[in-house]
Amino acid sequence: MSWFRAILSGVAIVVVAFALLVYVPHLILTHLTGLERGNRVALATAWFVLSLIGQLWGLRRLQSRQVI
Repeated sequence: MSWFRAILSGVAIVVVAFALLVYVPHLILTHLTGLERGNRVALATAWFVLSLIGQLWGLRRLQSRQVI
C-alpha cells in the first residue's frame, strides 16, 4: 500500500468516525426539540453505540479483505 493511499484511508476513516460518533449525536440532541430530553439522550446514545459497532465491523471487514 502506498503512503498516499494509507494517509487518504486514515483521513477518510477519521472523518467518517467523527461524523457518525460526534456530529450526528450532537444534531440529535440539539435539533429534535419535539422529544423530551431523556428521549433525545437515549436516541443519541443508541445512535452512538450502533454507529460504533457498525464502524468496528466495517473496519474489520476491510482489514480481512486487505483493503486497509
